[in-house]
This record gives sequence, C-alpha cells and structure tokens, in this order.
Amino acid sequence: MPHAATLTDPDALYAHLKERLDDALDADLRRKAKLAAEINQLKQERNAVILGHNYMEPALFHTIPDFTGDSLGLSRRAAEAEQDVIVFCGVRFMAETAKILNPEKTVLLPAERAGCSLAESITAEDVRRLKQQFPGVPVVTYVNTYADVKAESDVCCTSSNAAAVVESLDSDTVIFLPDEYLAKNVAQETGKHIVFPSAGGDGALAGTESNVELIGWAGRCEVHDKFRVEDIERVREEHPDAVILAHPECSPEVVEASDYAGSTSAMIEYVEQTDAPRYLLLTECSMGENIMAENPEKKMLRMCWQRCPHMNEITLEDTRTGLREMRQQIEVPEEIRVRALRAVERMLAIG
Repeated sequence: MPHAATLTDPDALYAHLKERLDDALDADLRRKAKLAAEINQLKQERNAVILGHNYMEPALFHTIPDFTGDSLGLSRRAAEAEQDVIVFCGVRFMAETAKILNPEKTVLLPAERAGCSLAESITAEDVRRLKQQFPGVPVVTYVNTYADVKAESDVCCTSSNAAAVVESLDSDTVIFLPDEYLAKNVAQETGKHIVFPSAGGDGALAGTESNVELIGWAGRCEVHDKFRVEDIERVREEHPDAVILAHPECSPEVVEASDYAGSTSAMIEYVEQTDAPRYLLLTECSMGENIMAENPEKKMLRMCWQRCPHMNEITLEDTRTGLREMRQQIEVPEEIRVRALRAVERMLAIG
C-alpha cells in the first residue's frame, strides 16, 4: 500500500485505518478517513508537508503525516523541508522551532493554542534573571520552551540528547531549564550535583551550596508528573512479566523503578527491537495506541489514563481548516528567531 499520507481516496484510507484500529467504531473510522483524504488532497494543492508528533491521536497519526517522530527528529525534518508550507501536528513550541529553522516557509499549527505546561513554566525574563544571578554559567534549555526562552539560551536539548548536551559544555556549572525531573535524571546520568534556586530570586540556592554543577528549575510536564511508583508496583503485581518504559520527564523515582527510560522515539525503537511478553509505557497514552497499531504482534497493556490536553487540541478537523484557509500561521520576531536559531542549531549538531 502507498504511504497513507499520499492517499486521497477515503475508501483506501478507511481500509488502512481499519487494519490498524480494528476496535474503533466503524462509522468514526469512515468519518476520519474522509477527513484525512481531504487533508491529503489539500496538502498536494498547497505544496505542504505534515509533521506528526508521536503523541498525535491514532487516526491522525496513521493517515496524514509525511513524517512522524519526537521533537528532535521532527526538528530535523522541519529544517530540511522544501515544501512551501509546514503543518506541525504537535504543540506550539514545536511549530515555533520549525519556523526558527526554516523561516521562509509558512508554518501552520492546527489549533488556536496547543500550549505546553512545561513551556509555560518559564519566561525569558526568568532566564535573564538566572543569568544575572549566575554570570558566565551556560544555559541549556529543553526544546519544550517558547522561542523567546530559547533566544536567551546557549544551547537547546531534547530528552534524547540532554545528557550529551550538558556534557558537551566546557563548564563546571550548567543551568538546565525548565524541566525539574529531566534535570534530576540528567544529574543522575552524568553524576552531577544539582541544586535549585530558592523562590526568593536573590541567587540563594535550595540545598547544599557547595559543589554546584547543575542548576535546575521547578517546571514539570502535567502528564508525566502524574505517574507514581505506586502505579508501577501495582502493574508488577498484576503483570510481573511486563516491561515498563518511562519518559525522562517522569520523576527520578519512577524512572528508577522502570525497566527502561528514553525519549518517545527511543521507546518506540525499544518496543520494536525487543521481544517481551508485554509492555507498559509511562508517557502520553496515544503513543501506546500508535505503537500497537503498527506492531499488532506486540502486547501492550491498555492502562492509558494520561492524555495530554494540549496535544489533544490537534484534530483532523482543525488540520483541514488550517490548510484550507491557511489559518494559525506561526510567526517568530526576527531578532528572537536569530538568537534562538543558534541554540537550536547547536542542539542539532550534537545530535
């Protein structure tokens, strides 16, 4: 069968979805197949490319994206895109990153907002204040941030290359923003001592001030923050043969109690390349459904209870409207874009 993203026949797309999502309601699959066919037709007319994050809902994920992946992989695709229009089925900071990397293209986000709890946990002013408190200390910013925050940073990172980015810097101390859990997990992986600035904003540090090697920030992903060690213990009691995979945005306790931790793409590769009796993914729940659809021979525990409300704002309906009317175009002021570009390009160079 041709790549689903090239199909404009609703019946062919329905058959494609039915094969992968056979437990979905038939009428709903037919409706979504029709929407996907319209989007794929519009994509040809607009000379557009669609990038789909691993957290997209299954009917969208398996029909319209030309490329799927995690933040790092999709950033590379955005930078290389030759089409006139980039449609980013993800959240706002991802679409901003596409515009930062490929400013001549029209970048569309198929939702009015599609924010991110992590991106909204820190502002550019927060970063400037930290740089004043700790002059000369390089700033590593997680890619899950808005463009003006990236512009205040020395280098960006993703969950897949965070430790490598930190270790690439020739500095005894690094500021790592804004994910508290990812910072703590990087600290454990690199053997660095981590501290957090106090709420007073006067440069004081919470915890021991000696041997400061990593300075964190108390931002959290509202999805990954909800997973608990008790969840893992309960699963192991009921399914002792299950392999449990956690995203590095989970707490260090949850990561430690799991069998494997990695980015969304790393988790997908792990499932595809191993042969366990069953798997449980501690991350946004649509990804587990997407893996099951592509790997029907794999047994995935259906214990999904954490749907990202921001990723969930991206729908087939809004994607069609966005392409049809060229709505929700992403713009980044040039002065911010140029400064943010340096941090993003450094991230891509490290890989």
